[in-house]
Amino acid sequence: MTFTYGAYTACLQDRTLPEALEVLRGMGLTGAEVNTGGFIPSPHAPVDALLASERARRDYLQVFADADMQLTGLTASGNPLSPLPTEGLGHAHDLRRTIELAGLLGVRDVVAMSGTPGTDPGARYPAWIVNPWNGIDLEILEYQWSVAVPFWKEIDALARERDVQVALEMHPRNLVFSPPSFERFVELVEPTNIGVNLDPSHLFWQQMEPIDCIERLGSHITHVHAKDTAVLPGAATRGVLDTDFGPVPEDPAQRTPTGMGHYCATWPEDPAWRFVAIGEGHDVDYWARFLAALAAVDPDLAVNIEHEDAAFDRVEGIARGAETLLAAAANSGA
Repeated sequence: MTFTYGAYTACLQDRTLPEALEVLRGMGLTGAEVNTGGFIPSPHAPVDALLASERARRDYLQVFADADMQLTGLTASGNPLSPLPTEGLGHAHDLRRTIELAGLLGVRDVVAMSGTPGTDPGARYPAWIVNPWNGIDLEILEYQWSVAVPFWKEIDALARERDVQVALEMHPRNLVFSPPSFERFVELVEPTNIGVNLDPSHLFWQQMEPIDCIERLGSHITHVHAKDTAVLPGAATRGVLDTDFGPVPEDPAQRTPTGMGHYCATWPEDPAWRFVAIGEGHDVDYWARFLAALAAVDPDLAVNIEHEDAAFDRVEGIARGAETLLAAAANSGA
C-alpha cells in the first residue's frame, strides 16, 4: 500500500465541497479531510443531516466518488476539557457526534486534541502547564489528568464501539503535546482506539525532530497532517515559547481567525517562528525522509496538507505544499 495524499479542507471554507475537491484534485491530491466541529465550523459537512439520514450519507459520499477523491478523515479539534462555557461541553459534544458520524460513514480517522482543563475545580480558564519544575505546577497537572482520564476513557470506548480511530494532535496548549505526554496518556487511559495525529509543524515549533518522534511513537501514529514551520532569527533572543504578542486587532479586516469566534493575537515584528507552507521551512529531501520514516511505521496512512501560512492565499499555499509533498513522495516511494 501507499499513502493517500490529500488536504484538510477547512481553509477552503469559502467554496462548496465539490469546488474544494476540484481544487485538490487539480493539484494531484486524492484525499480530503473535513471539519465537523470544535474550534471552527463545518462548512463541508452538514453534521445534523448526515447523522439523521442514511440517504444524506449516501449522497455525501457520492460527492467524493464523483470527484474521484477519498474522504480520509473527520476533524473535531477543540478543547473538550475546557472550563469555558463556550468551549468544553460544546467541543466534547462535537467530538462524540463526529465519532458517531465517522462510524456511519465508514471513515476510520477522527482528528482531535487532548484538551486542557483549568488549574482546579473552580478555574474559569484552561491553563497549560509548560514546565512544572515548580512543585505546585505538578499538583495542577495531577488535577488536570484526573479530569482528562475519565473523559478519554469514555471517548475511547465510544470509538471502539464505532470502529473508529481517534488521532490526537500533539499541539502546544494541550495536555498531550509531545511523545512523553502522549506516553503518559497511554499509561493512564490505556486506549485501544486512540493514537496520534503526527503534525510535524508543532514539533518543529518546539524544536523537536519529527523523524525521531515518528520512531519513538511507532504504531501509535494513525493519521498525519503535513504542515511546515520556520524557526526564525528572532528565536535567538525570544525563544520558541515567546509571550511577546499584542492584542487581537480591533479592525475585523486585519484579524486572522483561529476558529469560530477565535482570532490570532498580533505577532511580534521579529517572531521566533511561524507556520509556513510545506517546503518553505524544510526542503523536498527532508520531507522525503519524513515520509520514509512514516512508511516504516504504517504504509497505509492518510497524509493531509494543512495550510496555515498567511504569506500565501489558500489555494496557492495548498498548491505549494502539494508540489513539495508529491515530489517528496516520488523520492521516497511512499
